[in-house]
Parts: sequence; C-alpha cells; structure tokens
Amino acid sequence: MTLFRLLASLLAVLATACTSPARREAAPPSLLAADAPLILVSIDGFRADYLDRGFTPTLAHLGAEGVRAGFMRPSFPSLTFPNHYTLITGLRPDRNGIVANMMEDASIPGQTFRATNREAIGDARWWDGATPLWTTAQRAGMRTATVFWPASEAPVHGAHPDQWLPFDTTMTPDARVDTLLTWLDVPVERRPRFMTLYFDGIDKAGHHYGPTSAEVDAELRRVDAALARLLEGLAARGLRERTNLVVVSDHGMASTSPERVIRLDDVVPLDDVHVVMWGVITGLVPKVGSEALVERRLLAPHEHMTCRRKSELPPELHYGRHPRVPPLLCIADHGWIIFSHAIMARKSHFSLGEHGYATDHPDMRAIFMASGPAFGKRRVIAPFDNVDVYPLLARVLGVTPEPNDGDLAEVAGALAVPPDAARQIPAARRSTTAL
Repeated sequence: MTLFRLLASLLAVLATACTSPARREAAPPSLLAADAPLILVSIDGFRADYLDRGFTPTLAHLGAEGVRAGFMRPSFPSLTFPNHYTLITGLRPDRNGIVANMMEDASIPGQTFRATNREAIGDARWWDGATPLWTTAQRAGMRTATVFWPASEAPVHGAHPDQWLPFDTTMTPDARVDTLLTWLDVPVERRPRFMTLYFDGIDKAGHHYGPTSAEVDAELRRVDAALARLLEGLAARGLRERTNLVVVSDHGMASTSPERVIRLDDVVPLDDVHVVMWGVITGLVPKVGSEALVERRLLAPHEHMTCRRKSELPPELHYGRHPRVPPLLCIADHGWIIFSHAIMARKSHFSLGEHGYATDHPDMRAIFMASGPAFGKRRVIAPFDNVDVYPLLARVLGVTPEPNDGDLAEVAGALAVPPDAARQIPAARRSTTAL
C-alpha cells in the first residue's frame, strides 16, 4: 500500500509538470547600484565620424575611459522613429511596426503617422507591436523616466513611463539635462532606475545646413556641453561613479543637393499612385486599375534610384513584410532624394542633409559608448547592429528581455564582467523569426 501511494504521488507530480505552462526564465541580477540609474542618451543624427572633429571632448573622454564601438549600424531604414524604437525594443522596424517616419495603417483609418501629428504620436496603436524597455522595467518593479523618446508620449500597452514630457523642440539641451537631474532629487525608493535623454539639435542642423556645416559644429559643442553638465550634476549628487551611462545615436547624415533630386512624376503619373511617404525612401500604392502601368514604369531601371516590390527587397535589409510597408518602394542612391516637381516648387529651403540610406554606408554609421560600474574600462569593441543595444540594457537592469532581434554575445565585451555562455540565455533571447 505504501509503495502504491508513492507511485501515485510520483505520477501526479509528473502529470502536473507536463501540463503546467512553461515558466519564464528568471531575470539575471541587476548590475545597478541601489541608488543610481541607468541613463540612455540619444544624440539624434550624430554621425560616427563627427567624433573626429574635436568639438566633443566630454563625449570623447567618456568613450576613451569607458567602452566605445568602432561604430554602430542602424537598422533599415536609417530614419529617426524606426531606429529609436529599435533601440528601446530590440526589434527591427519591420517587426516593431514603426517602419518609417511617415506611414499609414488600414486599421487606423483617417490618421497618418508623422512627427508633426501629435494625435498619432500619442496613439498607442502605432506602438503596441513591441514593448519598450521602460515597460519591462516597470513590470519588474522599477521606476522609469524619459526626457523625450519616441513612444514615451503614448500609453504603450496601457502605460507611459512613470515620468515623461510631451516633446518640446524648443527645450534647450541644458534644460533637458536639468529636468532629468531634478527627477533624481527624490528619496532612493522613488528614484528612477531607468532614464532616457534625447537631443535633436545636431540632426536638425545636419538637415538644414548639411553635415559639413559650421552650424553642425556649433551643435556638437552645445550637446557636448550639456553632457558635461549632466556629469557634473551627477557628481554633485554623489552619483557619478555609480551611474551607468550609455550614449548612442540613431543614424548618421549624408550631404544632399537640389542638383541631386529625382522627380518621380517624370517616371510615373502621380494620378495613378498614392504616395505614402516621400524622400530617400518613397513608398507608393498603385491606384486600382493602374497597377500594371505603375509597376512597369517603376520597376524598370532608373538612374540614381531603385524601385522594388516590398516582397523583393534584399534580405539583408530585414524589411518589407510588415503591412505598414507600402507595396512599392523606391530607394534613392546615396546623396540623392526623391520628390515631385510640385514639392520642389513649394520648397523655400532645400535641406542639405538627409538620412534613410543604406545602413552600411559610412555616412549612416551611428555611435555607441558606455561608462559606469557595469561597463569595462578603456575598451573598444567591434562594430555591431543597433538591435544588440536592447539585450545589453536589459542585462544591466537585471530584467528578462522580451523576445528581440538582438544578441548579447555581440556586445558582451562592453560589460565589466561579461556573462558566461550559460548565463547569456535569459538576457539574449534572440528572435529566430526569418524576415
């Protein structure tokens, strides 16, 4: 009887194990000090070779004393919104849903996503295809704060960061830093553990005046001074040596010219297409009845522009499967841009800098550097894809990342104590979904 009961108990345990849902991997231990945050800083449009100009001594010192990459590759398309959401989710644009700076979605009728559309920017339906790191940190019991970051203005999956601001382009770099520092002036139990800080002035100057302009150089000095202000503010609070700081950019910048413009209406009648987005990458939907004509004209060879069906894009772009990607895409050669005659006639100023080009071009290269107790000292790591930033940040925070396209192994050399192979699994759960 005793043996029978023992066997019955063992069978019950086995049955429970077989029918219970799989448990999520336990989170690795946090690499943060108890009272100091992880701060992710984005400098929009900071091309990797801007570091060589000598106008950013604070940033150069951070990279020299901490960890820096030779460069970081953005995800395609090399645009602001897609790459910021990639950095904070670890999913490429084709998987996180933010496939361009301007897009449409049949399930969100009457609304076009663009930076100037405040309603769309704050609508979580555009962002709910992925989970930002601040949401994962909040679920793990951490407070979070963003001094600007794409997606922070929307209640993604029902929640904002604990502290956030509507984007205000007039807010100076120093004021942004001061806001972040003020949020640290609270008791430790209310202090944010994960924070973001965003600067856009270099990108704006690069667009307007071009990447080689004196105006870009002035913005480099301005942002570098704001970073020095951040470090001084952390030091004054006794947090400098315990704070982990990661500085990235989303993409670089290429020189453009009104002499390098493809007029799309010279190729296809605009009455036969709906243009979803213009620029370096131009996305089109043929109108009903015009499909054959539009494809015949667009898919033919062109000077300075290549047009393809989205299903036939090169696999290395990892792009073209998401429903928000228009069915036809025209991609300008490096330094060229696609507009219409009417758009060019309306322009009072032609922007002398653009991005969105192939991510392997040196002009599109982004920066990565990290400083703090979680990171190594005086190290240079090999170039990597920006999807790998997400599992690295998750490892420092000590949270289990959502499924993502990154690989901690690619950037593990940035950590002061790189995780061994057995401990990489929960922090680098790389997606195997083919794109």
